[in-house]
Amino acid sequence: MTETQLKAKNSITLRGSAEIVMEYLNYGINSILFQRGVYPPETFKTVENFGLSIFVSTDPKIISFVETVLNQMKDWLVDEKVQKISMIITNISTKEALERWDFNVKYEAGSESSTDLQELKETKVTKPGKANGPVKTGNKELKVIQNEIRDVLRQICSTVSFLPLLDCLCAFDVHIYTSKDCEVPEEWNETAPCIISNSQELQLRTFSTSLHHMSTVVSYKAE
Repeated sequence: MTETQLKAKNSITLRGSAEIVMEYLNYGINSILFQRGVYPPETFKTVENFGLSIFVSTDPKIISFVETVLNQMKDWLVDEKVQKISMIITNISTKEALERWDFNVKYEAGSESSTDLQELKETKVTKPGKANGPVKTGNKELKVIQNEIRDVLRQICSTVSFLPLLDCLCAFDVHIYTSKDCEVPEEWNETAPCIISNSQELQLRTFSTSLHHMSTVVSYKAE
């Protein structure tokens, strides 16, 4: 295989990179819900991905909520308009925020490659001046990306051993921090940043698709 063929094999589009990020967020959010006991364990099932057995919710309402959030965010990731996604776990009775899981997004340079109109439609590149020009691609091997994501998900599972016990009924919400020019659905509400009083932070591993760089940080209420 020539060097050109190898690069083509490992190339990843912005939309492909965004889908990988969304897959990580889906499994990450579900893993947190299970590991932190936000919902009963019998409402989860295991699926195999990234070389791991991952717990995912079987509750239709939770599945629908997470899918709606992530599907809306896909184009924002492609257009580089998302800075952070926060998953907030709160005490149902007091509404106090107990944990905040921040998924921080940074955008990497990638490389510019020519593309035809069909590919442009598929990647939905909508930035001014980009409609008929080159688009970003990455060339990081998919297996390497998946291994990095596996390591982060393993860390999420291990956090249950040292995070404070959530000994109350809890709920969760997702906040997305975007550029000011984002078109937000009418049914979505703007909200103030979530601050956890007397908090401590733990930085987890990072991963990169060569187009999106993701770092995960959990902030929790210190005992």
